[in-house]
Formats: sequence, C-alpha cells, structure tokens
Amino acid sequence: MKENTDFNRQSWHENTKNCQSHENRKNTIQGIPPMETIRKTFVLRIIFLVIFVTGISVLHYLTPLNLPMLHDIYQRLYYIPIILAAFWFGLRGGLGCALVVSIAYAPHVLFQWGEHIHLELEKYLEMILYNVVGGITGLLSQREQLKTEQLQQTALGLEQSYEQLSRQSERITEMEGQLRKAERLSTIGELAAVLAHEIRNPLGSIQGTAEILKDDFQPGDRKYEFLEIMVKESQRLNNVVEDFLRLARPQPVLMRECNLLLELNNVISLVSSEARRRSITLECRVDSLPDIAGDPEKLRQAFLNIILNGLQAAEPGGSVIISRQHFEPGTKEPAWVDLLFTDSGPGIPPTETEKIFEPFYTTKEGGTGLGLAITRKIIEGHGGKITVESKPGSGAVFHIQLPLKRAAARESNETQNSGN
Repeated sequence: MKENTDFNRQSWHENTKNCQSHENRKNTIQGIPPMETIRKTFVLRIIFLVIFVTGISVLHYLTPLNLPMLHDIYQRLYYIPIILAAFWFGLRGGLGCALVVSIAYAPHVLFQWGEHIHLELEKYLEMILYNVVGGITGLLSQREQLKTEQLQQTALGLEQSYEQLSRQSERITEMEGQLRKAERLSTIGELAAVLAHEIRNPLGSIQGTAEILKDDFQPGDRKYEFLEIMVKESQRLNNVVEDFLRLARPQPVLMRECNLLLELNNVISLVSSEARRRSITLECRVDSLPDIAGDPEKLRQAFLNIILNGLQAAEPGGSVIISRQHFEPGTKEPAWVDLLFTDSGPGIPPTETEKIFEPFYTTKEGGTGLGLAITRKIIEGHGGKITVESKPGSGAVFHIQLPLKRAAARESNETQNSGN
C-alpha cells in the first residue's frame, strides 16, 4: 500500500510539474515575467526616474546663472528620463514625466531667469517641447507594445495549434495501429474458419483412434507410451486451435453481477498445485473487492492466463503476488477496480512491453503467443484496460483496470443501444 501511495504522490508531483512548465512556456511566449518581478521592476524604474529628475533639478538650482552652457546641458538632460518613461510606461508615462519635469523646472525659470525675458520665453518653449516629446514618444511606444502583444498572442495561438496538431497526430497514429490490429484480426478470423474445419475434425479422429489403440496395450509397453504421447500432443494441438479460435471469433460478453474476489480465489485454487510444483510462492493480498458487471467465465480465463504467465516467468523460489491498488484517503471514489499481478521473473525489455499483447508474439519456448492477447481482448471487452510495467531483471507488474458495476453496466447498455 505504501508503494502505491508513493506512486500516486509521484504522479501528482509530475502532473503539477508539467502544468507549471506549460504555464511557464506560455508566459515565455507572451513575454510576461512573474508578477513579483514586474512589481520590483516598476518600483526600481520609478525610483530611477525620480532620482534622475531630482538630480538634474538640483544641479539647475545650484549652478550659477553665469554658466549658461551647463544650464543648457542640464536642460537637454531632462529628455533622458522623459524618453525612458515613455518607453517604459507608454503615453501616460511620457506625459506624466514631462509634466513633473516642467513643474520642477518652472520655478527655476521664473525666479532665476525672470530678468532675461527672451531666455525665459525660450525655457517655456522648451517645457512645451518636453511635453510634446513625451507625448509622441509615449504614443509610439504604446503602439509598439500593442503590436508586440498582438505578435505574442499570434505566437501563443500557433503554439496551441501545434500542440493540438501533435495530439491529433498521436490519435491518428493510435487509430492507424488499431486499424492494423483490426486487419490482422480479420485475417486471423478468416483463417480460423479454415483451421476449424481442416484441423479440428482430423485431429479429433487421430486422438480418438490413439485412445482406442492404447486400450490394447498395458502401461509400461513402449507402444502404450507412444500412443500416450500422441494423445497428449493431439490434446495440446487442440488447445492451441481453441485459443486461436477464441482470439479470432467475436465472442459476446454476457454481463451480469460478478463476485470478482470469488472468481479470483477460484483461479488461485486451480493453479496453486502448479505453483507448488514449480516451488513458487503464490500469494493473494486482496481481502475484499467490489462486485462488478462482467462475464465470470471470461474473467477467470483472463486471470488464469496472467497468473500462469507469471508462474512460467518466475524462477524456483520466486513469487507471484496479487494485490489491489489503493487510493489515498480523501480522494474521490474511483470508478475502477485496480488489480496488480506482480511476478519476480527476469522482466520485460522496454521494447517488448507493447508487443507481448500482440497475437503469436512470445519469448517462451513452446509458447503460442495467444494467452496475453486473449486476456487483453477479454479485459477490453469489459470496458477495462491492461498494461504492464517492467524493467529487465526486476520482474513485471501487470495492471488490470475494470470498471465498477454501475459504470460497466451503463457502458454495456450504451453499446447495446447503439447496436439496436
């Protein structure tokens, strides 16, 4: 349970991290820095402008009038904070800073240059020019910022379109895979009809003849042993044909109330002797399971295939553990029953985790490659999912999700209604 809780927490942290990275990428495209940075930048710019304007004004008031060259320089320096304010804060910033400069500069012109009328008029015209420059520069800056925001919105729209196209491409790729799978199953279905007629009938005759001939010999006779081998191999081949037909034929799922824990315990009782024979610990850590809507016979077949696969993968002294995935307290009631089948086998390479559910794909000597394919078909027929997690050398975990009774029944009814 602790491992499952850690897994859920890790998934939550990964989802939060992905959401944060998506939001950061969105802000980067829009050119929007964090709010705290915006506030600090705004305050620092205001302080800089105040210090700049105050410093120039102080120099004006402290510099003697007999140094007109310095006053001209200070007068021109006022344009720097005005232009900066216009670039930083737009039209309002440019006009506001120009107004502050005019108010700070007006007393100097009025009281110190009042005796020089022509110079005083020039200074007042300069103040008017401050406001004109601030207004024009702020207006141009504001228009430029508006265009920049429009371009950023366009870039964001392109990014979103790219993500949508990527998701659609993934869905198309998935649908193509499903179509290829459907084509393979269709071909298998056509072959199945031929196999059923061309193999099963002669195979039944061979098996029956061998059983009749075996009665003419006593155990210990070599001919009896040969006939016994013939009977067993005929039965094994018949089982392969049955599995093949079970995979290829569309079999209806008879939904009814199913005691999932009872079916699971029945399968464990059935294979417990096989586990002891292989010296493998078969342990069920499931105390209770909710009832679901399902086909008990097919679910037993699916559980049997998964457990046998684990027993065949584990070495003597290994284990196959059946558990249920739990959810953290306080979370919303899940709509699924989650079962975990964990074996201590050699594991599955990452490149083969998807292939193992394909028909006829097997890495076991003498295997048919149909067991897991049939299992997936059964689970998906119940509206569920089956996945596998594995690393080479660390065993494998088969994760089966089955919808709860109400969800499964609703899905079954929707399927029947769409068929009608």
